[in-house]
Amino acid sequence: MRETLVLNASFEPLSTVSLRRAVVLVLHDKAVVEQAHPGLRVRAAGLELPVPQVVRLRRYVRVPFRQRASWSRRGVLVRDRHRCAYCGRRGTTVDHVVPRSHGGQDTWLNTVAACAEDNHRKADRTPAQAGMRLLTQPFEPTPADALLLALNLRHGDALPEWLALPATA
Repeated sequence: MRETLVLNASFEPLSTVSLRRAVVLVLHDKAVVEQAHPGLRVRAAGLELPVPQVVRLRRYVRVPFRQRASWSRRGVLVRDRHRCAYCGRRGTTVDHVVPRSHGGQDTWLNTVAACAEDNHRKADRTPAQAGMRLLTQPFEPTPADALLLALNLRHGDALPEWLALPATA
């Protein structure tokens, strides 16, 4: 299923929606197509519309300020690109750098993607206690980065073409 980027009237990214929802926004004159998939069109009785990749809302939507991106297991895996922080292989689990039994929390700075073998080998210890070294340091994504996390990208998925769009001023 295709995802369509929704921009606010001020061209700032708001979210992604399904292709169907994007077409409905355009048909109800609530959004305009900023970029379309080349050569693809939606056809209906008496209607032909380019398949939207990026749509912009006609009216500005006030978005409450969000200071932090919400933590999630899926978000950690996407942030780390499904790569184990200890060996670099495919990471399928989330490891707590400071184990929960030692007071570690479910936070962006305390969790990393890990392969099952390294997660099991590290067990209930810190990386130093287990003699393991982190290849990448965990970081907290910005709220803007949360848009990428919301895409629900799986390992091996290609990024949508609109992510390569130049910034519009």
